[in-house]
Amino acid sequence: MYYVKEEVCETYEEKKSKFIAYLSSYENFDFLMKRLKKDHPKARHFVYAYRYLNEFDQIVENCSDDGEPRGTSGKPSLTVLSGNELINSAVIIVRYFGGIKLGTGGLVRAYGDAVNLVIKNSNLFKYEKLESVRLEVDYSLLSKVEYILNTNDIKIISKEFNSCVLLSLSLTSEQFDELIKQVPREIKMEKIIE
Repeated sequence: MYYVKEEVCETYEEKKSKFIAYLSSYENFDFLMKRLKKDHPKARHFVYAYRYLNEFDQIVENCSDDGEPRGTSGKPSLTVLSGNELINSAVIIVRYFGGIKLGTGGLVRAYGDAVNLVIKNSNLFKYEKLESVRLEVDYSLLSKVEYILNTNDIKIISKEFNSCVLLSLSLTSEQFDELIKQVPREIKMEKIIE
């Protein structure tokens, strides 16, 4: 599965109709929709589709044809997101009607092509489920542990300095397995169940 971090925009034209596709992270969906309605007051349709993971790691999907004939725009857009294994991502397609009717098949192709175009020109990141881990590190071993974390590209979320140093980490299960092999045995390590 993949996701996008930055908003990307591409324009697809079909028989004088413009399909301006905006791909962004799902968390920006509401803000993006408000902005686009303000930026494109003369547009006829604001079709959207999104997919995200809920707290139970289930994929939630939704789409809207926004006045286009039923099933000709939102569903094809969602199908393209799904086919590209995108999650935590949303696409909004702003349509300006060019005066020539495309028919249902033409609409399905045009919306699908617009979404494919914007995905093709986006930076996609591989989704990896992250786990939270806490380490108790003696001060004398801190620099060694930080070196191990840096070389394994493990993100330190927070540090607490008490009688020892408490490190909160965010990492994948593969990074956790590698960390177990590399850190000194006297370091206490526990997974945090959220």
